[in-house]
Amino acid sequence: MPKQILPKPTEGELAILRVLWRRGASTVREVLEDFNQAQETGYTTVLKMMQIMTEKGLLDRDDKDRTHVYSPRVAEEETQRQLLGDLLDRAFNGSAKQLVMQALSSKKASREELAEIRQLLNDIERGDK
Repeated sequence: MPKQILPKPTEGELAILRVLWRRGASTVREVLEDFNQAQETGYTTVLKMMQIMTEKGLLDRDDKDRTHVYSPRVAEEETQRQLLGDLLDRAFNGSAKQLVMQALSSKKASREELAEIRQLLNDIERGDK
């Protein structure tokens, strides 16, 4: 069965997804409380965005109880892969080398990050990944 390709989330939708990936299934009020720690957002704004995301297939809604609980339909890593694949095709003409070179030259990586990158490259060369 082919993998279903979901629509790319907008910046606002990604912010909601990040909350849900971190917290797990949550109500609109719980997402709103998380949002309001950084910037004041209205309840109806978050509610409407989450309703749209449900219609788009980005969220599942459990409406068994009076208070609806939302959860992401796709794991964070899968969404990242989809967005990265799109960026790779559009901005780097499919070149993973160019993408990695730009990423590493535009922001200094920590020693730990570089060690993880080296390990990943070693694993790929050995055929482990």
